[in-house]
Amino acid sequence: MKTNKTKLNDKVNFVAPKLNKDKLKKYMMGSKDRQGFLPMLIKYILLIGIGFVYLYPLLYMISTSLMSLDDLLDASIKWIPSQFYMGNYKNAFKVMNFWNSLKDSLILAGLPTLLQVATCAVIGYGFARFEFRGKKIMLAILIFSFILPAQVTMMPTYVLFTNLKLIGTLHAFNLPALLGQGIKAQIFILIFYQFFKQVPQALIEAAHIDGAGYFRSFFRISLPSAAPAILVVFLFSIVWYWNESYLTTLFISGKGTSSANAWTSLVVELKNFESIYEQYNQGSQQQLGNINESIKMAGTMLSILPLLLMYVFLQKYFVESIDRTGITGE
Repeated sequence: MKTNKTKLNDKVNFVAPKLNKDKLKKYMMGSKDRQGFLPMLIKYILLIGIGFVYLYPLLYMISTSLMSLDDLLDASIKWIPSQFYMGNYKNAFKVMNFWNSLKDSLILAGLPTLLQVATCAVIGYGFARFEFRGKKIMLAILIFSFILPAQVTMMPTYVLFTNLKLIGTLHAFNLPALLGQGIKAQIFILIFYQFFKQVPQALIEAAHIDGAGYFRSFFRISLPSAAPAILVVFLFSIVWYWNESYLTTLFISGKGTSSANAWTSLVVELKNFESIYEQYNQGSQQQLGNINESIKMAGTMLSILPLLLMYVFLQKYFVESIDRTGITGE
């Protein structure tokens, strides 16, 4: 009886807590020291949305490449295959002659990239450290040549390379890279130019007082501090050379000319994937069956797989380098 009376008194004395509007507003909108729930929610929604837009093609490619023909024909299967079917990768691996194409890709993209990094660093240092007549005009020409569409200079370049007998050789990529005229070399020179301008002039002058010449101050002081710029230029350059299929076919493979050779790359093999697949089926005793979307996606995945692996290992340094070189525009 006493217990029931106590419970009744508790119910009578219970007062619902008042809603503190100020605390609720502070929790939702935040304060000077702390971000609120609503701004954080909007940020995460935007980041997830933008991330999904960028990742959607890659996720679709991975998902489709692992589907069997039965999964492709099954309308109920959209993203997750009934089983991880690796036959598409085996077929694409054979058709693209993966190891040979990978070796050619590494040579075609790696050599001009190394040359381009070295040359652009020297040119960028020269623009940043020395004053000479016509410097502004040369910088203006450099920027103008960057905004000039590559298609405009493609045919004159082809005629020039033909006269110099560069068509069908690796020199068609290596020589322009050595002279600071490789693919997108202008933007790499500007990256080094901007980075070397940030190196304190007093540091260079102190080296000169200690007896260091121009070359020694460049190799011993300026160049070691430019590691972030070197990494950024290296990654961008190798990606652009890696993905270049038209110039590789035109200048290196020499298709349709007397200098035609067997140089190829993973991207070139992907570009001609369907025709190569048909030729493989006709010329080989081991038939691969009809081509479908899953096999095409497997071939596409194989062509970008080395770049993805490289980015996974270098992502941390790449993001830091982008921040330090000021490419983000901050």
